[in-house]
Amino acid sequence: MQDGARPGQQVIEIILPTYSMKPAEDEKFYPSKIRQICTEALKDELDNKEYFEDGAKDWILTIGNKIKAQAKSLNLPRYKVIVQVTIGQMKDQGVSVASRCLWDLLFDNYTSVNYTNSSLWANAMVFGLYTD
Repeated sequence: MQDGARPGQQVIEIILPTYSMKPAEDEKFYPSKIRQICTEALKDELDNKEYFEDGAKDWILTIGNKIKAQAKSLNLPRYKVIVQVTIGQMKDQGVSVASRCLWDLLFDNYTSVNYTNSSLWANAMVFGLYTD
């Protein structure tokens, strides 16, 4: 009798529950760490940029992917990380950016960072939702 699958046979991986109901102290979503990542990503990508619509679409993707990758590198193993980036043109108008979430007050959290220069404004919101 052989261990392992035969050619063409599907291997079923069994994953046992960890029964972990809360994150370890070093695995929590700390808004201050994420805020620093967001600030750097926005500044690196948008400093000295002039707003134009097609460029803003690309900048949003670049900034969002950078923030998400760096947030995941902070060892947040059971967190779902959600990043929302909004960029608009400075035109003497008001803007409100809002969100609503249903979450656990003990372990879930978020941070929001704003950036402006002479031609554009940007907002990055990052949510960390603990999954048990």
